[in-house]
Amino acid sequence: MAGARAGGRWRSILFDLTVAGFVACLSMLPAVGTSRLAGPGLIGLCMAAALVWRRRYPLGVMAVVSALALAQVVRFPPIDDPMPYDIAVLIAMYSVVKYGRRLWYGFLAAVPVGIGVVIEVARHIDQTEAARSPIRVWSESVAFLALACAAVWLVGYTLRTRRLYVVSLEDRAATAERERDHLARIAVGEERATIARELHDIVAHSMAVMIVQADGASYALDGDPEQARVAIKQVASTGREALDDMRRLVEVLRGATPPTEELDAADRRRIGLDQLPALVERARSAGLTVTLNEHGSRERVPAAVELTVYRIAQEALTNVLRHGGPPTAVTLALTYEPDAVEIEVVDDGSGRLTSAIPSQTAGHGLIGMRERVAIHNGTFTAGPRLGGGWRVQARVPWT
Repeated sequence: MAGARAGGRWRSILFDLTVAGFVACLSMLPAVGTSRLAGPGLIGLCMAAALVWRRRYPLGVMAVVSALALAQVVRFPPIDDPMPYDIAVLIAMYSVVKYGRRLWYGFLAAVPVGIGVVIEVARHIDQTEAARSPIRVWSESVAFLALACAAVWLVGYTLRTRRLYVVSLEDRAATAERERDHLARIAVGEERATIARELHDIVAHSMAVMIVQADGASYALDGDPEQARVAIKQVASTGREALDDMRRLVEVLRGATPPTEELDAADRRRIGLDQLPALVERARSAGLTVTLNEHGSRERVPAAVELTVYRIAQEALTNVLRHGGPPTAVTLALTYEPDAVEIEVVDDGSGRLTSAIPSQTAGHGLIGMRERVAIHNGTFTAGPRLGGGWRVQARVPWT
């Protein structure tokens, strides 16, 4: 678009130079073979030079050309006008009408042209005819020149309207392009945030469970081999589930399917409140004492809300594993309302492994939970309890 505008600007400059050259040539015609009209020819050259700037300074060019035309009338007798280069006056008026910043500039430019028409008629009118029938002679003479000038003015006005229409279309196209780019950046940012939340939830929870199970297996390897085997199987099962979830997200990133369709068709169909008991069992197998309480019916809960509630529960249990460790007691309570789901995860802070799992990404889980709830215009709070432990509360509406 910038290249097209630059090309159009150069074409306009070349056209203006051609118009100015044409007027300059007209100014030299009366002086061919004689020097009597050298003065008027000089005025014509000055008019031609002024026309070079007719697009950028149309009103100023009109003032200069009108002043030169007046000087011609004052300095030279009627026999020497009108000159061929006097067409510069009409070109200047046309330029004001077409390129002036305000339309009333065009009406202002018509004033000196109208005065010039009256002066020219007065200088060349047949006084004998005018004495016998002044109204007819004056009206016929003025009407002819006035109609010619009015035609030029109307052509300028028509082209001005078309030019402004084209400019408005270009502005709309540029605005639409900027809006499209802005919306694309917003969409990309939203998809990146969604994928980041999914990656964090999958990796953080699965790795937390696997680390606790692996540590337990290493402790029980000599004293209780059977328990160690159970823990190792749990590590393998959790790892497979994490790899499966990671595979689906990688397919999204590679563009196998659109991200939103992938998450809706695959993730939200598989992940929901039906998987909540399995999540609780994994947390229990990692050493937490988890109590699950559900109140109400969840038959009307949308899939998107189910996924959000599940991820909140998953992240809250992961944080308990990371920061509390076994044997922390956790109460997971869900209340199903007609238009919302309330979730509360409370732990007693009695875990003895408060630094068992490194937390290089501390804080991302809370941010992710808050973002998930904000998508549904819900409320979210999280913080320590007075008697020890931590509480996570959220209300996720769907209407």
